[in-house]
Amino acid sequence: MITLEDIYNNSKSVSDIRGIPSQIKDRLLKIGGNCFKQKGVYTVLTTLLLYKVNYPEQDIRLHQSNMEGGFSGRTFDTKFVTPELARLNLPAMAESGWLTRSLEQPYPYDLNYNGKISGGLKEDFLETINYIEHYPQKARNMLRLLLNKVISVTADETITINPLNNPETLTIDKIINALDLHFNHNYGTHHGAKLPVLAFYAIYEQIISEIKRYQNCRLSDLASLTACDLTSKASGDIEIFKDGKVFESVEIKLNKLIDANIVRVVERKVYNFNPERYYILSYYGIKEEDRNEIQKIIENVKTKHGCQIIVNGLLQTIKYYLRLISSLECFMITYSNLVEQDKELQKVHKIYWNDILKRL
Repeated sequence: MITLEDIYNNSKSVSDIRGIPSQIKDRLLKIGGNCFKQKGVYTVLTTLLLYKVNYPEQDIRLHQSNMEGGFSGRTFDTKFVTPELARLNLPAMAESGWLTRSLEQPYPYDLNYNGKISGGLKEDFLETINYIEHYPQKARNMLRLLLNKVISVTADETITINPLNNPETLTIDKIINALDLHFNHNYGTHHGAKLPVLAFYAIYEQIISEIKRYQNCRLSDLASLTACDLTSKASGDIEIFKDGKVFESVEIKLNKLIDANIVRVVERKVYNFNPERYYILSYYGIKEEDRNEIQKIIENVKTKHGCQIIVNGLLQTIKYYLRLISSLECFMITYSNLVEQDKELQKVHKIYWNDILKRL
């Protein structure tokens, strides 16, 4: 089987490619240029192109196995595309492009497809697939063109976070003000909710090695913000394990008040995962009209299960933890590294953190 890596290794230069109409090439480059904003579309197209390379007789418009003559695009993506995109440090979905609602509709990807593909890419996506069906021998070079554009965009999106000039002047208040600015800036794009998750992850990386309560604990890998609860199989945004079991979980809400419904969801997770503590943290705090009901749920869980659910403000909790860790500079370095390396954050999130660091 020809792998995505095989095509990728032959995609850094595409000057040899001829014979693809300029209109189709423009559509490909448009989709590739939106690989960060519309990962689902780019991932599905990558999957279909790779499938066509390997199985040219398959009508790739029939992307679900329950269609007559169809195949499971999602299965092929999950096994051979999304994991490989991540390994190659290219934009990648958490699990599959077919988890994008507009692309998982049970209709063929023909020119009459009913799904509402966002980002102004629907016509480009469908016309490209239609062209491939008529010229399957060009699938490999079309995939090379797509990946070449994605490689270029990825390089352009790579931002290096600059180190602090005067780390010895750091104070807790300065860090809190910096994080507040970073969390709440109007970026005009999505995934900003990942920022406070990264901040808490940076804190936990320190406290599990410094605080006795966390002795012999392990911090789980960061989960994707785009993975849904049903498929992520995680108890929260951050998990701490002890003796192979969930010891502590953290759920973080940037733009939502903590209401009774959020706490009920956490209640179910407590019984499923059995942590000793579960933190629910929000920048906006608790919804006042739900306060009494929230307290009843917390008390009921403590009595029946034993888990302590702790509901608190986001910045207040960070401030408390910063008092406990031994090095503020270490926290800032870790947070900056996480921001720099995160594949879900947009370029603007990283540029703005550099701007904030300059002011410090």
